[in-house]
Amino acid sequence: MKRFVLIIIIITISMQVMAQKKIVQTAGRAQLGEFASEFAHLNDDILFGEVWSRNDLLSLRDRSVVTLTSLISQGITDSSLKYHLQTAKNNGITRTEIAEIITHIAFYAGWPKAWAAFNLAKEVWADEVAQEVSDEANHLAFPIGNPNTAYAKYFTGNSYLAPLTPKNIGEGEQTALPMSNVTFEPGCRNHWHIHHGARQMLICVSGKGWYQEWGKPAIPLKAGDVVDIPEGVKHWHGAQKDSWFQHIATHVQVENTCPGSPPNEWLEPVSEEEYNKL
Repeated sequence: MKRFVLIIIIITISMQVMAQKKIVQTAGRAQLGEFASEFAHLNDDILFGEVWSRNDLLSLRDRSVVTLTSLISQGITDSSLKYHLQTAKNNGITRTEIAEIITHIAFYAGWPKAWAAFNLAKEVWADEVAQEVSDEANHLAFPIGNPNTAYAKYFTGNSYLAPLTPKNIGEGEQTALPMSNVTFEPGCRNHWHIHHGARQMLICVSGKGWYQEWGKPAIPLKAGDVVDIPEGVKHWHGAQKDSWFQHIATHVQVENTCPGSPPNEWLEPVSEEEYNKL
C-alpha cells in the first residue's frame, strides 16, 4: 500500500513538472542589460522566468489573452504589443479568435485602440490569411486575382479583383464588353451604391452570396445565378457570412437618367445589424 501511494505521489509530481513550461526571456538583458540591469533582471527572470512560467496554474494561451487585453486597453500599440501578438499566435490563438478578442476589447477600451491593434494583428497573422486565400483559390472556378485595394474603402471585409481578358484580344486592344471576376471572403460585401449610365450584370460562379435592392428583401445567390441590375437602382451585393463568393461583373451602357453623376455613386455601408438579419 505504501509503495502504491509513493508511486502515485511520484507520478503526480512528474505530471506537474511536465505541465509547467519554463519560459526563457533574454530581451531585457539584450536591450537594457548595461543601462538598467535591475529592470532587465526583473523582466527576464521574474516576469517571464517566474510569472509566465507558472503556466501549470494559468495556461500560456490564457496569459496571452490577459496580456493583450491589458496592453490594448492602455493604448500600447508599439513593438511590445506586436511581440505579444506573435506570442499569442505561438500559444495557439487563431486569426478568428484574435479578431473576436480585439472586437470584444473594443467595446470596453475604445474603438481607436482596437483599430490600432488590428493593424498589427493583420501583420502577425498575414501568413494564415495568405494560406487561406491560397487554399480557397485551388477550388474556385475563376482566378482570385489581387486584393481589391482600389475599392477597399467601399467594401466591408476583404475582396479580390481579377480582370478577365479575352484570349483573342491583342496588347493595346480593347474588348467591347470588359468583365472582371470579383471574389468576396465570407462576410464581405460592398456598400450601397448606384450605377449611372449603365446596367450591371452579375454572373455568379462560386460560393453563396446576397443581392439586395433598396426597399426590397435580399436575394440569396449561388453558382449559376444571374442578376441584371437596372441603371439608377440603389443596391449592394456580397458573400454570405459562412461562404466565399465569386461573381463576374460587367456593364452595358444605357442612357444616363442622371447626367453629370459619377459612373458609380458609392453610398453608406450595409450595417452589421442589417447584414446579420439575413
